[in-house]
Amino acid sequence: MSKPPASIKDLRAMAIGNSLFKPVSLQSAIDTMGFVQADPIRSPARSQDLILRHRVKNYRAGDLEKRYSKLDIEEDLLYAYGFLSRENWTLLHPRHEARMSKQERVVLNLALEAGELHPRDLKPHLGEAREINAWGGYSKVSTRILEELHYRGLLRITRREEGIKVYGPASKIEQSLTPQVRLQKLVLLIAKILSPLPESSLRAAINHLRFSAPTLTGRQTIVKELIAAGALVQAKVDGISYVWPSDVMGAGPAPQTVRILAPFDPLVWDRKRFEHLWNWSYRFEAYTPPPKRKMGYYAMPLLWQDDVIGWANVSTQSGTFEIETGFVRSKPKDRAFKTAFTEEVDHLRHFLRP
Repeated sequence: MSKPPASIKDLRAMAIGNSLFKPVSLQSAIDTMGFVQADPIRSPARSQDLILRHRVKNYRAGDLEKRYSKLDIEEDLLYAYGFLSRENWTLLHPRHEARMSKQERVVLNLALEAGELHPRDLKPHLGEAREINAWGGYSKVSTRILEELHYRGLLRITRREEGIKVYGPASKIEQSLTPQVRLQKLVLLIAKILSPLPESSLRAAINHLRFSAPTLTGRQTIVKELIAAGALVQAKVDGISYVWPSDVMGAGPAPQTVRILAPFDPLVWDRKRFEHLWNWSYRFEAYTPPPKRKMGYYAMPLLWQDDVIGWANVSTQSGTFEIETGFVRSKPKDRAFKTAFTEEVDHLRHFLRP
């Protein structure tokens, strides 16, 4: 870019211009973003759908699931769980190899024979035994085995059926890139998705690669190396060191539009950047006890031009569509905001129609 950001306004413009590009096809949007975070909560729609609706032409809730098997994408971990272009997915593999248990071999052989496995297909073979999961709750043993085989690259998600993952055999990845190149590409991918972001936030996101790409070493020094090589640009604003890939450009004034964003939208994902750019604390409160909630169960950030001015809660219970808004300061009173807000609500309503 010709001129590095020098103010919060510059950072806002860069963030919005980088993330909210002109809507394209579903495959192109995923390729452009590189990664779309997934979340099972549907209020009023799943996170991946809410993220894609701003970036895909005529997108409707559930389109990703309906078209999944025809898309060149995979599901996996990056800095969170979500959908990746297949090119980016291969950067995560191979992971650590481990000896398969007897049960894992049974499941893998079933997948190879059937070509596709729904979790319910394992009931005759594994029953409904449960075990304590990493969160202290209970999960089926069959679910853990499917997820483990998927993590190791032996199974892939072939499609989703009402949100449930259906698995199939995965082709062996012939990795031609060196571990160092893979790490560089993954770090630049994360930086691009969330650009521009505080250097400390990028380092925190990279730390998740110990799970998603555990065989890659050098995570502690990679940011410094990429800055030195000119692949990452660095600039300080208000004493905070921001970084972004060198091919991410600045942007002009934000359009006079309103956007109701998913809680995990890349534009609002990093809470440190959010507080610096918009001067208030947004919190995802779905797991907060109701009496302690300040914004709502699934409050979605409300972007007006280049400012996140509040949040919106949407309810579609009993076939109705209701929206409630909250504002950090005061609700804009100008006609331009009212018109843009009405257009966004109409767009959201259309997106949610079955």
